[in-house]
Formats: sequence, structure tokens, C-alpha cells
Amino acid sequence: MATILAIETSCDETAVAIVRDRQILSNIVASQIKIHQQYGGVVPEVASRQHLETINFCIEAAFQEAELDWSAIAAIAATCAPGLVGALLVGMTAGKTLAMVRNLPFLGVHHLEGHIYAAYLNEPELEPPFLCLLVSGGHTSLIRVRDGGQYEQLGATRDDAAGEAFDKVARLLGLGYPGGPAIDKIAKQGNPQAFILPEGRVSKPEGGYHPYDSSFSGLKTAMLRLVQKLEAEGEELPIADLAASFQETVARSLVKKTIACALDYELKAIVLGGGVAANSALRKHLQEAATQHNLQVYCPPLNLCTDNAAAIACAAADRFNRGETSPLTLGARSRMAVTEVAELYL
Repeated sequence: MATILAIETSCDETAVAIVRDRQILSNIVASQIKIHQQYGGVVPEVASRQHLETINFCIEAAFQEAELDWSAIAAIAATCAPGLVGALLVGMTAGKTLAMVRNLPFLGVHHLEGHIYAAYLNEPELEPPFLCLLVSGGHTSLIRVRDGGQYEQLGATRDDAAGEAFDKVARLLGLGYPGGPAIDKIAKQGNPQAFILPEGRVSKPEGGYHPYDSSFSGLKTAMLRLVQKLEAEGEELPIADLAASFQETVARSLVKKTIACALDYELKAIVLGGGVAANSALRKHLQEAATQHNLQVYCPPLNLCTDNAAAIACAAADRFNRGETSPLTLGARSRMAVTEVAELYL
């Protein structure tokens, strides 16, 4: 069993974890949300500087929580793509330096592969093949997991990802940043059927629709026009109803596509991953729909939905156990498809 120390700094969380295969020994996350709230979103340069200030403390805390020393560590891992390049470089530089100083193998891990592996940490018996619905601030994808490290993207978003849509609608409703948790919280007080909103479909150039692709630009525009209409009529905005209706529409759209995709490809298991996987409406509707079709759904615990190093370590442990490592010349990349992960390893 491989014990991996992993670092995750792709955006606005400085995270360090120690994982033994699928067992979490420590999981430290230093969030920057309060710092970025004043700007209404993540400022890349601020995020990078905060990672620099925090990372050494997180590494020390990870060892203290795991009650281990360096002799237990088999390899070092760090998120290398995709993400904010400046932020990624902080974690990768720390990881590579530790690997050289300690004479340990180094593994670069794809951020989305980490989100896929988050479910493994809570489900020790989970094995491919399965379908992953990965929904986060930057990605909304349906990924067919054929085997460990073997991915096929079946659906994607053609404009803003689900998490970005939540952030922009939250800003429209005056709910602040981050938008996902704020909308989820107030939506519990609202009526999800109060307003009928468009789910959005992506057209094919040759006609018809992409059945598994998502689009949220029309939904955001509909929300903007609805708010403007209500304000023009002099009405007090029913924030809870607006939030609940928006959240319901996003969840309903994602669930329809996910269930259809799983059935079409004869996949019996669905894994939910990414920050938006913490959304209560999405989890509820996906579980209910899957039960109707005799499908199994695996949802990570809420603390493993958002960015964390434990999921990165789990993915790295699987790679390491298969004899894979990354060269120390590996660079950070702001964009990289999860289907290209084989490029990261020797």
C-alpha cells in the first residue's frame, strides 16, 4: 500500500493531505474564500501569494494530523493541471522540491481526475466502469471511466460551467460569493416551482441536439430578464423563490442528461464529483432518478466535493501502484482535458 503526500493549489484552497491508498490519514484545507469575497471572485495573483504564505504550515499540519514522519511517505504528488498557473506553480514547486530533497518519486495529478477519485475515498469497493458527472466552477462534464486512468468525455458544457452560473446568478440576486452555497441555503426557504425557466439545449451544426452537452447561458439570461421585469413592476424580489427555481432548473437539466447517458451506455453506476456535487437539490434529484432506473449513485461527502488534496493523493496512489511516476520537468498547464492524462506519466 502506497502512502502519498499530496498538494493541491489549483485555485483558492491551499490543501495538503496524506493518504494510504483509499484511507485518509490527514486532510488539511486552508480556504481563501474570505479573502476573495471582497472582490466577488478569485483574484489569481492574490491566490498565488496566499498559497506561498500558507503551504509550509499546511504540510506541517498534515504530518501532525497523520502522526507520521517522512519515513512513511512513498511518493509526493501535486496538482499540475488545469487551474491558475501561478497557483499551480506554488504547489508543484513545493512538491518537486520535497521529492528531490527526500529522494522520492513525484507525480503530477490532473485536477479533474482528483474529483473523480474523491468518491473512491468514501467507497473502498468502487471500481470502474462507471459514469462520472463532474460539476464544478470551471467544468461540467459527463465522463465515462473505463478503467483506472482511462477516460472518455461524453458530455461537456458549451459556455459557463454550472458553478460559474451559480456564482453569476448569486451576484445578480445579491447573495455574494461563492454563489453555490449561498443559493443552496436560501433556496431551502423558496418554492422551486415558482418560476418556469429554460433548461437549455445545445444544437448540432447538422441539426438536432447534443444529448449530453449542457448550456447555462440561456438560463442566466432568463434569470436576468426575470429580475429586471420584477424590478420594473416595483415588486420586492422573491429571492428565495428565484434561487430555488434556478437551482431546480440546473439540477433537473443535469440529472436528465446524466441518467440518459448512463442508460444509453449501459453503465450501472454514477459517480458525482466537483464543488457543485455538494448541492443538495442535485444530490437529491440524482438519487431519486437513479433509483427509478436501478442505477447506483456514489456521492462523496461534502468536504471531499470541493478542492482538496486527499482526492489528489488517492489518484496519485493508484497511479503509483501501477508503476507510474512523472518527470521533474513536468510543467503546470492552465488547460488540459482529462482524456489527456497519460501525458503526465512515464
